[in-house]
Amino acid sequence: MPDRAKPVKVKVSLPHPALPRADWADCYQLHIAERGLTAIDAARRTLGHFPPWVRALMTIRNGVVSLFGLKTSHHAMGSIETIGFFPVLAKSPSQVVLGFDDRHLDFRVVIGVRNDDAGELVSVTTLVWRKITLGKLYIAVITPFHNLIVYSMLASLRA
Repeated sequence: MPDRAKPVKVKVSLPHPALPRADWADCYQLHIAERGLTAIDAARRTLGHFPPWVRALMTIRNGVVSLFGLKTSHHAMGSIETIGFFPVLAKSPSQVVLGFDDRHLDFRVVIGVRNDDAGELVSVTTLVWRKITLGKLYIAVITPFHNLIVYSMLASLRA
């Protein structure tokens, strides 16, 4: 039986409605005792306030991807609603979809919240359509960092 106090990685079925062409996906889930948490609240708490080590990694990422003409995390800032660096594409009380499309890949982050017997089950699903070889290389390089960031951000809901 999984430890309900820690995020666990679960299987994602593709295609996914949030990004039907996705060819890469992962999902982490965490049970929390808190009741009444909405998806937008969970997204703001997990993605809205990155710790310094994540901001430092994003600064490095922005510098590298700008050399290839790709979007940085600052591209979404402006008139559209964002959480962290991510544009909000759709939202409901139980799910929020964030993400954007770029030359090398399209991605979505789907934050879901549903009631379970002990509180709420919060999930963070990442979906990526790797359009070109650069997208495949990018995901291969960032996946270890992505896993650590998503796990840490989801675990922060327990704090």
